[in-house]
Amino acid sequence: MVHLCANRFRGRGMEYEELYSAGCMGLVKAARAFDADRGVCFSTYAVPVIMGEIRRLFRDNGTVKVSRRLKELSLRAGQVCERLRQETGKEPTVSMLAEAMGISEPDAAEALCVMQPVVSLTACTEDGELQMDLPIPAHDIGIQDHMALQQVLALLQEQDRALIALRYEQMLTQTETAKRLGMSQVQVSRREKKLLLFLREQLMQ
Repeated sequence: MVHLCANRFRGRGMEYEELYSAGCMGLVKAARAFDADRGVCFSTYAVPVIMGEIRRLFRDNGTVKVSRRLKELSLRAGQVCERLRQETGKEPTVSMLAEAMGISEPDAAEALCVMQPVVSLTACTEDGELQMDLPIPAHDIGIQDHMALQQVLALLQEQDRALIALRYEQMLTQTETAKRLGMSQVQVSRREKKLLLFLREQLMQ
């Protein structure tokens, strides 16, 4: 869990050992405060605590810095984006950029973020106010959701996991999925509905 959380902050001007160390502190705090009687999975409770300790590391050390590698990647991304705009006549998507650069989509998305102008949190607004509140997506929510989903999927039978993977990871149609699994399209449809209901119930607990 600590490695998973720490990896989210790679390339942001902080040594990985520091990220990992802060994450371990969060893990210790989570282990000490965790109450199993509440019926919550430990990872669900621990991940936000770990992420909080890592974020504290950045707050204590000032502004998040951008590594040289990421700056160079961002510069190349800008050039590739311009080329794709000229070739396609439209704004390239993250997946298009990743494919053109031969990198992963998360790396492409991060490179695009670096390209954006820096916004001052203490800049004056049109009304003369000094403070601006910016909505910041909670990265730990995505991690929690992913971990929770993996735990629930592990409860399924092998064929059911394959069905979900074919339908929602490989994005195959029910007919194509049926051929892969030796089932009829009707059987896939019925089984898929039951599985989605089961997954939803488990994730809502």
